[in-house]
Amino acid sequence: MHKEPEVNLALAKELGLTEEEFNRILDILKRTPTYTELGIFSVMWSEHCSYKNSILQIKTLPRKGGKLLVGAGEENAGLVDIGDGLAVAFKIESHNHPSAVEPYQGAATGIGGILRDIFTMGARPIAALNSLRFGKIEGNENESLDERSKFLFKNVVKGIGDYGNCFGVPTVSGEIYFEECYHDNPLVNAMAVGIVKHDQTASAIAQGEGNPVFIVGSSTGKDGIHGATFASEEISEASESKRPSVQVGDPFTEKLLLEASLEVIRSGAIVGIQDMGAAGITCSSSEMSAKGKCGMDINLDLVPLRDKDMSAYEIMLSESQERMLIVAKKGQEKTIKDIFAKWDLNCVEVGKVINEDLIRIRYKGKLEAEVPADVLVLGGGAPVYKRDTKRPAYLDEVKKLNLNDFKEPEDYNKILLELLSSPNITNKRWVYEQYDTQVRTNTSVMPGGDASVVRIKKTNKALSMKTDCNSKYCYLDPYKGGMIAVAESARNVACTGAEPLAITNCLNFGNPYNTEMYYQFAECIKGMGDACRTLETPVTGGNVSFYNLSRDYAVFPTPTIGMIGLIDDVKYILTSHFKDEGDLIYIIGENKNEIGGSEYLSRIHGQIKGECPDIDIEKEKLLIKTLLGLNREGLLKSAHDISDGGLAVALAECCIMDRNNFTGCDVSTKAEGRPDFALFGETQGRIIVTVDPAFKNRFETEISKTGLKFENAGKTGGKYLKLNDIIKIGIEDIADRYFNSIHNLMEKN
Repeated sequence: MHKEPEVNLALAKELGLTEEEFNRILDILKRTPTYTELGIFSVMWSEHCSYKNSILQIKTLPRKGGKLLVGAGEENAGLVDIGDGLAVAFKIESHNHPSAVEPYQGAATGIGGILRDIFTMGARPIAALNSLRFGKIEGNENESLDERSKFLFKNVVKGIGDYGNCFGVPTVSGEIYFEECYHDNPLVNAMAVGIVKHDQTASAIAQGEGNPVFIVGSSTGKDGIHGATFASEEISEASESKRPSVQVGDPFTEKLLLEASLEVIRSGAIVGIQDMGAAGITCSSSEMSAKGKCGMDINLDLVPLRDKDMSAYEIMLSESQERMLIVAKKGQEKTIKDIFAKWDLNCVEVGKVINEDLIRIRYKGKLEAEVPADVLVLGGGAPVYKRDTKRPAYLDEVKKLNLNDFKEPEDYNKILLELLSSPNITNKRWVYEQYDTQVRTNTSVMPGGDASVVRIKKTNKALSMKTDCNSKYCYLDPYKGGMIAVAESARNVACTGAEPLAITNCLNFGNPYNTEMYYQFAECIKGMGDACRTLETPVTGGNVSFYNLSRDYAVFPTPTIGMIGLIDDVKYILTSHFKDEGDLIYIIGENKNEIGGSEYLSRIHGQIKGECPDIDIEKEKLLIKTLLGLNREGLLKSAHDISDGGLAVALAECCIMDRNNFTGCDVSTKAEGRPDFALFGETQGRIIVTVDPAFKNRFETEISKTGLKFENAGKTGGKYLKLNDIIKIGIEDIADRYFNSIHNLMEKN
């Protein structure tokens, strides 16, 4: 028999509620809540579920327009029209805190959760992506710091790979950065993409008095209890004791749940369906009810349990994986039960829809909770706060950069090889070779390039997808950093021949009650919004992850962007590598010798300082339009974005990205100023393209019409990368550094 603690202010605070919020609960209920009710409020009003400190900022983002069918916050994921009666569903979410204390399961269940968000929309997942950040895995004075980061890195990657591979979805793209600030707080952002026909979508809604409510999928256990509140507090030494807050995943059950869910949606037997993610039964029952302006009466005695000794509180707050809540059409119970029996999954009727704004919970003959659904949810009665901002004092300090303090390199070859070895730049094959990137046989452009491309079967179309954010830029200038994150992700998909359509985002920040950290959050959102409006890439939804800080570290502001682009005919797919000897190499865009925030400054000189690169978002839009137009005219053989590491690194990548056919180059640029700044600076809005010599005049005529600056910089061919007479490196040496550095770091004894 469970002895429940006394419900009072002290207990409310222990569960993450404030005194103001506890008093508001008393006012709503006109009585003291039961222990189960207090738990329900604590998870639903946590930052993770309610977005109480972020929603006012998020609403400033462009969340309508373009080809959006379902906008931000309306459903489990956004939907974008891609023609022919098809839509793409996609979303990104964080699983940062669980991955900090249990990296394997934390990462695996992050993948599972985001996949369920896609197939509860009626969409079949076609790809998974991720964005990962860890502490440094080399170069710390204390080797135990390296080993800790390697442990997290290794197990997060294994968790992602094992879950995705077993489920049967290709993990096709991502990004990985290593910075000291992520030592205690790794960021594990998971994205999924799916395809659905317009007339086969599903909604997370409850409607129809008397309609039955089913729990389907796995049984409910004690894993993940208070996972939502765990994600809404800072990492501390006590976090290790919260391992029970980390869910345990089963990808084989998820695969069965996918097939059963899509079948039951197509059957027409359901009103609504929602994943039981954060806050479990509590979240799905209250959100579905609030959306349908109704309520639910649920009997927890009927819930399939893994542990029979569970209280109502534990059942309501469990975040056990691979579960859904379904509202069925009355009279269709047998259809639903037969489908889930076919897939050997639980399918138990646990309650009914009621024509009241109440979540009524019964257990063992006792009324455990009776709470208005609307007051629990975002956009209803959940608290919303306007937080103060203060420009951080550090911003003035980090912008001070005396470039004369940095000596020009004596050996440029050595510098380039060192940058190609940097874990932030070097190829991540050690990671993506652990992923099944080709399951379902649709992956057209593999991991490692600007973006990945997945064909859509039975059509000529393909989707390009990328996650992107340079958090060093966001640290140095949150507004410009947020804008660059959007622009670079758009540039990335454009370099594969795709028109950027829309974004999802995962906003990873520190404590929202810290005015300087909230300034970073607000400014990043402002920059993202301005970029999205110009590029016409609306925001379909996403996730906010606050409290990514510990006693010793606060993460750089990291607004990860997940970008989707459409290639309406696969014949227009572009890749980044050089193709043939003798092709002309053009650099489109203007170099400004900007070195602030660069990997060169960080890796070679140990400084994260200066002004981050400037960004002209109108020029970015023109650049993308121009690139897509030139490609449509058949004038381009390759395209590659110039980003981390600057021009020299980008050229090196172009030489070796086709591992079956390395092709060198001889390039001479007209860049003025210091050679190291010209070659390793990260000025935005630049792309390397190659053109067949037969199309030289036509290419130059077309691009001249746009007003964009461009330079005929050299030719492809040979076995060396030659650049401005100061770099000459064999492409085999480049490939060794680029493809093997992380493997050597992770596999050495």
